[in-house]
Amino acid sequence: MVSKDVPGASLLDYPRPSVAVDTAVLTAADGSVCVLLVRRAEDHQHGKWALPGTFLREHETLADAVLRCLREKAGISGRVPRQLQVFDEPGRDDRGWVLSVAHVDVVPLAALEEALKSDGVRLASVTGEPELIAGLPYGHAAIVAKAVEWLRAAYTAAPDPGALLEEPFTLKDLRELHEAVVGAPLMRDTFRRFMEPKLVRTGQMSDGTRGRPSRLWVRRN
Repeated sequence: MVSKDVPGASLLDYPRPSVAVDTAVLTAADGSVCVLLVRRAEDHQHGKWALPGTFLREHETLADAVLRCLREKAGISGRVPRQLQVFDEPGRDDRGWVLSVAHVDVVPLAALEEALKSDGVRLASVTGEPELIAGLPYGHAAIVAKAVEWLRAAYTAAPDPGALLEEPFTLKDLRELHEAVVGAPLMRDTFRRFMEPKLVRTGQMSDGTRGRPSRLWVRRN
């Protein structure tokens, strides 16, 4: 086995890792960011909760592998996850040298209802269940942390970029969602001044069931 580039060397002269795809499906529930987990049916780490993941098959694209995995292991389809980062720490998988091309998707809770009917699928609160997240196999805790970091950065710059809220919504609804994402209270007036220019008034008011009627907004396209 060669240890450095050698003229005329074949690809077979170099070590070849296995390539996996793991997807952090994020949503918001009960005032917290949650990640979707599946119970492993495979022999290795059987019965443990983990991110939906699979190995790349021959002649399969990464995107196709992600969609196949979400469909077969989590019962989720019709999504377009985005690549997050490659995780290549040695020893992250005790079965051998495995590179994980991690993906992330932000999905409204209502769109996960069917998947969550399975006993083998659940949501885990990122802030409320830290021990469960920390104990995920295959370095999945690091993937979740990076996915949440990406989500929080996205929500700092725009109103609900993951479309977790149904439109139309009130500014209070929007602020409560952003507070759930960032994991901290937000100044009401500062939040309103920053977000209003990025929204469009519908001309309608809420029905006031949670207090005084409030203006309804939609995201600016």
